Amino acid sequence: MIGAGVFAALAPAAAAAGSGLLVSLGLAAVVAYCNASSSARLAARYPASGGTYVYGRERLGPFWGYLAGWTFVVGKTASCAAMALTVGLYAWPEHAHVVAVAAVAALTAVDYFGVRKSALLTRIIVAVVLLVLAAVVVACLTSSPLRLSAGADPTATGLLQGAGLLFFAFAGYARIATLGEEVRDPARTIPRAVPLALGITLVVYTAVAVAVLSALGPGLADSTAPLADAVAPELGPVVRAGAAVAALGSLLALILGVSRTTLAMARDRHLPRGLAAVHPRFQVPHRAELAVGAVVAVVAAFADLRAAIGFSSFGVLLYYAVANASAWTLPGRRLARIVPAVGLVGCLALAFALPGPSIAAGAGVVALGIIVYAVRAQLARRAGSPGAPS
Repeated sequence: MIGAGVFAALAPAAAAAGSGLLVSLGLAAVVAYCNASSSARLAARYPASGGTYVYGRERLGPFWGYLAGWTFVVGKTASCAAMALTVGLYAWPEHAHVVAVAAVAALTAVDYFGVRKSALLTRIIVAVVLLVLAAVVVACLTSSPLRLSAGADPTATGLLQGAGLLFFAFAGYARIATLGEEVRDPARTIPRAVPLALGITLVVYTAVAVAVLSALGPGLADSTAPLADAVAPELGPVVRAGAAVAALGSLLALILGVSRTTLAMARDRHLPRGLAAVHPRFQVPHRAELAVGAVVAVVAAFADLRAAIGFSSFGVLLYYAVANASAWTLPGRRLARIVPAVGLVGCLALAFALPGPSIAAGAGVVALGIIVYAVRAQLARRAGSPGAPS
């Protein structure tokens, strides 16, 4: 979670929420907490890799599992593009799209040859990012008077839209759940790890948001690299380097995750069967990785960062809506259903409060996925296939 999102999402959220930016951050955290709690309960019951793609299928039926997988692939592909653009905007803003495409190509090649981001490298990246964020907070709060306004007075729609955009920065807590079968004692570990990670992240993000607001005020909404713009010029290169490291680390993990979900869906014939091929030497889904890399590179070459964040948030919020609906069906006390119910309503509210173009593009791609599923189901029924989707 503590990665590139905080370097990219504050500016578009400030443009939407105005002086209510911190309220939007709180709303995003509440929805993220509900999603995390639902994911943790489901992961403890179904400790298998795949996340909501598995939970939706097991609790709600094959279509809902497919829909979760489709929205995950769509949303996270946009996330990859947003991470690549974050690298470009912080590393070389005058040629952000060129840098973004180069980053995608390089990391797709790294994934193709079976290179993984090790636990040690992950710790190093997180440590670097935390040091950079701490430097930003100290620099801003010691050089600027405390102020929490980012412009106009907030509206209800603006607060929800800001929360939907900030939700992008919280994505990542489900990684523990999606790797459920690789976690030691998942029934005990996952329900503890997910809320703890979310709480730490919220504290860090709140401190960064307060610091950047104090430094930039209404100017935050128009910034393309807000954390770098918030500090003194001599500290700017350090912040830009930290943002690039964070974004590259996130991008490497995202390409790996999206390609594996693509592999799983191809094996279940929800996507072209050829994408399920595994390289005989490197033991990676090389066709899925190349396909994901190609799509991300095209999006990164032409998309706007804010549009990519909005589109990504729409897909991922629908993904977690399925997770909350799945958790709502779990047996237990009625009180246990409150959290998934709040999460489901929250996900849908934030998704449909996003900017209109993000909703239109996201809904169009989701509708395309549903049409593909329906056509496949119809063809399978005509062929009398016993494994036809339902």
